[in-house]
Amino acid sequence: MFGCRNYGKRGTCPPNIPPIEECRQMISEYSQAAVFHFEKRLEKIEEYRPWSKETVSKLVKLEREIFLSGYYKTLLLAFDACMLFDTCAGSRAECRNPIIARPGADALGVDLYATVGSAGYPIQVVKDYKDVMNRYAFMLIE
Repeated sequence: MFGCRNYGKRGTCPPNIPPIEECRQMISEYSQAAVFHFEKRLEKIEEYRPWSKETVSKLVKLEREIFLSGYYKTLLLAFDACMLFDTCAGSRAECRNPIIARPGADALGVDLYATVGSAGYPIQVVKDYKDVMNRYAFMLIE
């Protein structure tokens, strides 16, 4: 909806996530967040999906390490829609790998441009896939 190409198609995208007010409440329960900035330039558009999948998989592993080190309330907000599979079951209930699937921060209502811009990080609208992309993930830790 409203320009989101994954609306209703992925279990980690709207409308398959809690309402924005619930997301705000959940995020407000965390007192710390690590911001991960990834700068990427593509030669071919086909490079994006494998890069995204690999990078988010590494962040999910890091989330687990943080959890195992005693921070039981840790959550990764990824920088992209879930890319685990070419086609998604379309709902969280039917997800083939719910342990690894993570929502993008924007899916939960985080205004990425305002959030990272106010922290001094670079972010701009990408006009072509060959332009430098600035992607941001957040590790919420309590």
